[in-house]
Amino acid sequence: MFNDIEKDFPAHRPRPEHAELALQGIRIIDFTHFIAGPFATMILADMGAEVIKVEAPGRGDDFRQYPPIVPAFGGGVPYAWTNRNKRSIALDLKTSDGLALARELISKADVVVENFSTGVIERLGLGYETWRESNPGLIFCSVSAYGRKGAFADRLGFDPIAQAESGFISMNGYPDREGVRALSPVMDISTAMMACNAILGALVSRARTGKGQSVEVALFDNAVLMTGYAPLQQLYTGNEPTRPGNTSPDTCPSGVFKATDRSFLINCGNTQIFQRLMTQVVDLPQVAADPAYATNKDRVAKRESLFALLQDAFSQHPWSYWQTRMREANVPCGELRTVGEAIRAPEARDREIVTRIPHPELGWVPNVALPIRYSGTPLADPVPAPRVGENTNDVLSEWLGYDHERIQGLAEAGAFGAASIHSAT
Repeated sequence: MFNDIEKDFPAHRPRPEHAELALQGIRIIDFTHFIAGPFATMILADMGAEVIKVEAPGRGDDFRQYPPIVPAFGGGVPYAWTNRNKRSIALDLKTSDGLALARELISKADVVVENFSTGVIERLGLGYETWRESNPGLIFCSVSAYGRKGAFADRLGFDPIAQAESGFISMNGYPDREGVRALSPVMDISTAMMACNAILGALVSRARTGKGQSVEVALFDNAVLMTGYAPLQQLYTGNEPTRPGNTSPDTCPSGVFKATDRSFLINCGNTQIFQRLMTQVVDLPQVAADPAYATNKDRVAKRESLFALLQDAFSQHPWSYWQTRMREANVPCGELRTVGEAIRAPEARDREIVTRIPHPELGWVPNVALPIRYSGTPLADPVPAPRVGENTNDVLSEWLGYDHERIQGLAEAGAFGAASIHSAT
């Protein structure tokens, strides 16, 4: 499967022995599925929290079905991307025994995270209000599409819908055609980051007050935030953002150019960078001195002529030539890469963004790290995502003190799925 993994990616370097973790000792019950919820709890797991993912017996999280499927993962690669460093317990919440186990686990938890459809967690008897008195320190985070209250609380939502309805799609692409969605689930990922931040803030508050609280993050709310400063620009000017393609409506020159061998992007965010580009990189000091290009506003107005001058210069040499000159002149630039090129790039290797980690069946598997570097509490060493219910026995034993006979009885009663009997892991 990974013929070149040892050549392409370094082995993960374990954190220093006995190093503490930032969220060491924090227990989280994870009732989430797909991306936004699971990615939030994975960040917390990477920080050292003990995350127990509650899944439906058999099929588990529906995100397990996203391709490519790897049997050794118990699902697809996308699922593995959002669920490392967790343990999985399979509970049939339609049974009284399964529901009772969920309640008992929550009673031992510091944090609960859920992204069921609105009203489901309450119908199960597991909502925040249930725990305000019995577990007053509990932090209860709900991730939803349009919020848990209000006229749109019943609506389902996925990343592309949030991109569409927030205005995000309208801003991206080229002006002569309809807006284009981002293929990357940017709204899910950023919503996960927001949920993680909200939970961390609630944990800091609890450390000070001793009290937990409910936390809510909505995909739509976050998607509007992800349109950046465009909403305020629209409010002040009345104008909708135009789709600029690979250029910028606010700075110039900023866009894609072609060397003799490949394309690259430059971004001149201010006049000082523009001056360095013209005098130290493309040897056009007369353009740098031309009053017609003196200010950013001037350059935006004359974008076409300026781009033509630059493209004529860039077409004379390969990317390696221009990259060296721009780096020396401190002009922000970057080659246009594919995903495969990016994860194998020198920058990615230097930062150890992608490493290989051991897997009990496959030998080595790749791992994409979080962009967080702690000096005192390094992130947890990555452990591959679990199969459905892989850790059921261990969790019930460690968290609830159940012995083998009691777990066996619950299995036979269907708490972990019809006629399911889990062996210890």
